[in-house]
Amino acid sequence: MSVVAYPHIEIDASGEPTIAGANTKVAIVAMDRLAYHWDADEIQRQRPHLSLGQIYSALAYYYDHEVEINQSIADRIRREDVALSKLGESRVKAKLELKKGAR
Repeated sequence: MSVVAYPHIEIDASGEPTIAGANTKVAIVAMDRLAYHWDADEIQRQRPHLSLGQIYSALAYYYDHEVEINQSIADRIRREDVALSKLGESRVKAKLELKKGAR
């Protein structure tokens, strides 16, 4: 089995594929593409610190490792949901609801 190298992509200390020198995870670029349907040009407009080469390399890496990265994204969302549920209801939201009910 041959090893494929992706220009601009490195694995950080936590094991996450990251765009070298940009402090941007491949999963973030993939979510921009999937959630907002942005093409590479729009991703660059929204994230001007990334070059088109970095973006295309991140997308290539994502599509070649789609299952693993999607699982990583799902795990991150689950951890965030658990953390948010431990915080309870937002005091600001509670005040707004109270004012809304007083009308």
